[in-house]
Amino acid sequence: MNILFVTAEMAPFAKTGGLADVCGSLPAEIARYGHVVKVMMPYYQMVRRQKFTVCVAIDKLTVTLQGKKYAVRILSTMHKGVEVFFVDVPEFFDRTELYGTAQGDYDDNDKRFSLFQKSCFEIARLCNWRPDIIHCHDWQTGLIPVYVKTLLRANPFWERTKTVFTIHNLAYHGLFDPASALPATGLGWDVMTMDKLEFYGKLSFIKGGLVYADKITTVSEQYAKEIQTKEFGCGLEGVLRTRQRDVCGIINGIDIDEWNPAKDPDLTVPFLPDERNKKIANKGILQKENGLDVDPNIPVIGMITRLADQKGLDILAPIMTKLAKMNVQFVLLGTGDARYNTLFAKLGEKYPGVFGMNITFDPRMSKRIYAGSDMFLMPSRFEPCGLGQMIALRYASVPLVRKTGGLADTINEFDPKTEQGNGFTFTDYTSDALLAMIKRAIKVFKDKKAWRRLVENGIQCDFSWRASAKKYCTLYKSLLS
Repeated sequence: MNILFVTAEMAPFAKTGGLADVCGSLPAEIARYGHVVKVMMPYYQMVRRQKFTVCVAIDKLTVTLQGKKYAVRILSTMHKGVEVFFVDVPEFFDRTELYGTAQGDYDDNDKRFSLFQKSCFEIARLCNWRPDIIHCHDWQTGLIPVYVKTLLRANPFWERTKTVFTIHNLAYHGLFDPASALPATGLGWDVMTMDKLEFYGKLSFIKGGLVYADKITTVSEQYAKEIQTKEFGCGLEGVLRTRQRDVCGIINGIDIDEWNPAKDPDLTVPFLPDERNKKIANKGILQKENGLDVDPNIPVIGMITRLADQKGLDILAPIMTKLAKMNVQFVLLGTGDARYNTLFAKLGEKYPGVFGMNITFDPRMSKRIYAGSDMFLMPSRFEPCGLGQMIALRYASVPLVRKTGGLADTINEFDPKTEQGNGFTFTDYTSDALLAMIKRAIKVFKDKKAWRRLVENGIQCDFSWRASAKKYCTLYKSLLS
């Protein structure tokens, strides 16, 4: 099969979240099954700054947007055996950020990503490479299934192409004023109805993918169920329930070569997950670097997150003072909402030796937190998949998670009696339930035999991309049969 991934971000080129990690690994895994896979994404300033080796694939391509012709240059490079095309339009993509600044989204995101999606069709046509499957990701690519089913419906080149639309986070819709956005898309006003792209008077890019794609996937089985409910459907639960036969969840994986503590260049002491002495050495390094008391008998809870309510910060903040008095240490890495940036920075100042607060972006420190923490905290209100808990298991850190989305699909409560389970969970989204879970984890931590069994359970878990990629291949084939 010929499979085209269209994405707004892809590691290592440009990243704001888990979408980039998925698109940085999944295409290569699918290619290993013998399929021809290509990826298309914008050529952001973030990509340009990193000075990747690229070549010019198409020197000049003309794409029309609202009657204006834009000169588009197409660059390409290879990543893990997969060809990656970059859509280079400096006017739209040579900016400091991908989607907006701290002041808000770029006000021309509708035009930026309309042009990007239109360009993808032109690239394939000029390369004479017809995709059997176009795999689209999140709102920035939501118009592609619409184009295939409408504007390109009578084009012989695209008549056999099927589309898959993956939801990584339903909370981001891509909403625009139809008066200005619709002409940029090239679509007619007939799509501005409740059963198509209209969403409370706005034009919704993500709704295009949900209505027109041949199959809809999301990044865990539990999240596929949750988004069909009012609590997590973000206003689109009705659309998803209408298409429930075409909705499925496929859990994300992780790149086990990248996330390998035995070969991690960011660790002073690389280790195999079952090398307890080296794990303890990494713990001591983490404690020292964060100004904590160096003591292997004090449990260290790590957390790497965007500081926002969605990630559970609103139920974590009220119990931080209690944690400070529980003979436990806490190391945080992340930035986000200004109120949380300030709150957690002040907690670090108030409780030196107990809390290590890194209100920043630091990939090196993230690796050290995974390697040096005993436990890894993810108390999310909702979490489509989550990769942190899988990475933590690779680094012999025990996940503490809320039972939602992909966290529920990957982490099971440890039972000291049966010695089954790979972490600790809680269900009620309250500070009390969160604190009770942490107390259970600390109790087991003090039982060295039980803790070793728990860590060993986690080490044995396999969340590589291999199984997930196979499921996607099966899905693609079902569309073409």
